[in-house]
Amino acid sequence: MTRTAVLALAVLFTSSAALAHDSAPAKPAPAPAAKAATVEKGKVLARGEKLKGLPAVTLGDLVGAPEKYQDKPVRLEGTVRRACDKVGCWMELAESADKSATGVRVLMKDHAFFVPTDSAGCKATVEGTVNVKSPDQAEVDHMKSEGGTVPTGKDGKAREVQVEAVGVELVRA
Repeated sequence: MTRTAVLALAVLFTSSAALAHDSAPAKPAPAPAAKAATVEKGKVLARGEKLKGLPAVTLGDLVGAPEKYQDKPVRLEGTVRRACDKVGCWMELAESADKSATGVRVLMKDHAFFVPTDSAGCKATVEGTVNVKSPDQAEVDHMKSEGGTVPTGKDGKAREVQVEAVGVELVRA
């Protein structure tokens, strides 16, 4: 075999290998390890979308007549009473940190973002859509396994006001 033939075969083999490599499906890059976040005193920690200024509703009004706000976008302010102690996929928002105060559960839309698991006591501003829900027993058990509680209605069935948040801002006083 001549030197030119060997060189031509080498170029052909290299080109074929490169084409085969380019047409192979790319493997997704591994997700970066989740960093434990915390809310620093006096600083705003934003999660999800930037807040847009949705219509403000007080927690008292929402809890007093939740059906009035069903499926409506709202902006709420309150104190984080507790948060999911596993990953921060939900938090309870109330007018105070008092565990007996009536509040609402804030779920992070599509689990697209989370709040720090140590968010309890922080002031929060939340924007999202209201949903009055009667969770089934599996959901109630799931919430309890993450440190939450689920209120019951007069009929004894689980019933809670939820807000599916698209954006959250937290501040530790």
